[in-house]
Amino acid sequence: MAEATRQIRAVPAQRPAVPGGPAGSSAGEARGSAPDPAPRTPQKARGIPRWLWSVPPVAALALVFLYPLALVVQQSLTPENGGGAFGAYASVFRSHAFREALGTTVWLAAGATAGCLVLGFTLALIIAFVPFPGARGVAKFIDVFLSFPSFLITLALLFIYGTVGMANGLWTDVTGAADGPFHFLTTPWGVLLAEITYFTPFVMRPLLAAFSQLDTAQLEVASSLGAKPARIIRRVILPEALPALAAGGSLVLVMCLNEFGIVLFTGAKDVTTLPMLIYGKAILESDYAAACVVAVVNIAISVGLFGLYRVVSKRAGA
Repeated sequence: MAEATRQIRAVPAQRPAVPGGPAGSSAGEARGSAPDPAPRTPQKARGIPRWLWSVPPVAALALVFLYPLALVVQQSLTPENGGGAFGAYASVFRSHAFREALGTTVWLAAGATAGCLVLGFTLALIIAFVPFPGARGVAKFIDVFLSFPSFLITLALLFIYGTVGMANGLWTDVTGAADGPFHFLTTPWGVLLAEITYFTPFVMRPLLAAFSQLDTAQLEVASSLGAKPARIIRRVILPEALPALAAGGSLVLVMCLNEFGIVLFTGAKDVTTLPMLIYGKAILESDYAAACVVAVVNIAISVGLFGLYRVVSKRAGA
């Protein structure tokens, strides 16, 4: 027994091997030797600053759009025919033609916007909540309709209600009269009808998107509680549609304010809006200073309304 104990003491104690290390390496050796540092990659050279990438598009935008606008503003302040810096503005603001064109533009844009809101809301309700064959096709056609030019709708109305249109032709054929009774297209009411017809889909599109996200369970609960359709529309659907109505109405107001093709193609000679006044001053009268003044006023109103549209659209999530 004593001999066995001396043999055990004579054997040197083996240190545990480090996992993953070479055979026979010990924990002490592993602790004593630091790992080789990772090789350093050479520092990358600095690339082009990000703000430099925005210089070419901004320069192109300034050259194509901002420079012509700057020339318009400069011409309105320094007319070629002389006068003070704001002489052209004073002359235009005093003219009866400008005040009449401004009033006509405002009431046509406001009336068309109100008509588009009422008609667009009604049609969107029917398409979204009244099941009928072809509802999806009508909704898709609205998206296609947005790409149509405005004068196309005016030409269609001229074919129907023009002086030699279908309605007047049918009237003369039936009654034997020399002329038909439909001559409203050349009046402000004809321009209003054409604008409502063309711009209503611009209100319907955001409304249909809002109605598609409406929880139909709310409508079912309201109906099960005995609420009539008018009350459901007023208390459930309309609050959800208000942001979309505001966004669509703001957009229509901006576009009606700058509409030129509809007024021109209807042939309404007594209807002069700000775009028509610019055309008359620049092309027919060659009064470029006055045309630039009216253009600056029109741009200022349009930019202000567009800013309102962007704010409303952002809050509506459109």
